[in-house]
Amino acid sequence: MARRKRTVRRASQRPGFDPVRLEVFHHLFAAVAEEMGIALQRAAFSPNIKERRDFSCALFSAGGEAVAQAAHVPVHLGSAPLSLAATRNALDLAQGDVAVLNDPYEGGTHLPDITLVAPVFLTGRQGADFHLVSRAHHADVGGMHPGSMAPAPDVHGEGLRIPPIRLVRAGQVERDVLRLLLANMRVPAEREADLLAQWAALRVGATRLQSMADEHGARTIVDRGSDLIDWTEALTRTVLDSLPQQALTFEDTLELADRDPVTLRLTMTARKGRATFDFTGTDDQVAAPINTVPAVVLSAVAYALRLFLPPGTPTNGGVTRGVEVRTRPGSLIDARYPAPVASGNVETSQRLVDVLLGVLAQAFPDRVPAASAGTMSNLTIGSSEHGFAFYETLAGGAGGGPAGPGAHAVQTHMTNTRNTPIEALEQELPLRILTTDVRRGSGGGGAAPGGDGVVRRVRVLTAASIGWSAGRQVHGPWGLAGGEAGRPGAAVFRRAGTRKDHPLPPQAAVDLQPGDEIEVRSPGGGGYGSTRAARSSTRRR
Repeated sequence: MARRKRTVRRASQRPGFDPVRLEVFHHLFAAVAEEMGIALQRAAFSPNIKERRDFSCALFSAGGEAVAQAAHVPVHLGSAPLSLAATRNALDLAQGDVAVLNDPYEGGTHLPDITLVAPVFLTGRQGADFHLVSRAHHADVGGMHPGSMAPAPDVHGEGLRIPPIRLVRAGQVERDVLRLLLANMRVPAEREADLLAQWAALRVGATRLQSMADEHGARTIVDRGSDLIDWTEALTRTVLDSLPQQALTFEDTLELADRDPVTLRLTMTARKGRATFDFTGTDDQVAAPINTVPAVVLSAVAYALRLFLPPGTPTNGGVTRGVEVRTRPGSLIDARYPAPVASGNVETSQRLVDVLLGVLAQAFPDRVPAASAGTMSNLTIGSSEHGFAFYETLAGGAGGGPAGPGAHAVQTHMTNTRNTPIEALEQELPLRILTTDVRRGSGGGGAAPGGDGVVRRVRVLTAASIGWSAGRQVHGPWGLAGGEAGRPGAAVFRRAGTRKDHPLPPQAAVDLQPGDEIEVRSPGGGGYGSTRAARSSTRRR
């Protein structure tokens, strides 16, 4: 409590401090990130970015703390601080420079998520006053399989690793660097357009910050950014103060194709406005793409805590100031090179959230819902020969909770993307969508039932390779407070001219011929509360 009071007092003592004005700056900064996202979406070529909105933009302080973000993808945004830190450690960026990176062992998460970083200089002092970050999931970054998401034996099979390097110097693209990147990716014209769209987003953000500085003064907006982080820190410490002063534990599993599940284990302890999230008991890394890195763990912790903050709280680096995250090198969530990590960003991040909410449900039993789908149901389809690459995540069911039933067919937790519209998909790719529907009855039963997942069936019109990565394929998302588990997900493929469906394991790669089909069934959410208790309550009324 003492530290929180000092933080609030420090912010309030700055010249020009005004809580109402600070709220205005909260929205001004967030609008910068939102406008960056709009520019990125409009300039991008790939359906995954321009239609599904699988990208994120954020604004950071001179010291590397998040100041504001757009309402984009949580797993991107919460892990971006470590990408920025790696960039600042590797490069001394000047005015007009832009760095690019994706290396999971040097600030990235998984290879398809390519991050661009640019400094912004406003006050004339030495060093940047802000940093801008744009991150997008590219439909292919090379590797063994089109789409760069199918199982590979190590990170090199997953695509091109990019440490922090300059893509733009003094406002001019480093053409040799760009040529090298594109030579190692499928559909290079699309990749180039998407990368340049990310750069355009950074330029838009820099222009808007300069306009804010012209209107309010550069020193003023730097100070207000710092005040916003302090404000969020104070609100977060209030939540941390309310946690039980005892160790709480929870664990959950991830399924693998050819071995027993692996377990994520968490112990949470809290004391005096601080909390420690200890994942060191998690199983060792494996020879499968579900490994991940500490940036993703930090992202999941930031997301879970943000859920308990008051509506309207600025989302920034203040969320994690009072937090310590512990991982064990060589474990599933602190993997060592050259472990494959393609699914860690999408699948393991979801299970990390389930584990965190499982612990926090013990602290706040009247606020936490049952588990949602718990998987992004990742599907890639592509062909080097025919020059296309397609990626999408599929919606599932949300968990039922104290607030009521779970929603049907939604992207939950660490993803905040959309489905690919059928019209856009069929116009641009040699695919036909045969079914897109709600998977009725897949949500778990309960006083507040879980939401239903989806069914999506796709026919390929040319020879192509598919990659599949998903979780909750054996055991469905858990229920809470007596609610039932949701139904597990599944994926099958069928050869043209046959009636037999062949099931796919949780991580798989399969070659298809023209006319072959694949069907994905995503999990329903877990139910909340006993149905028996609900019926008894109804009879009493």
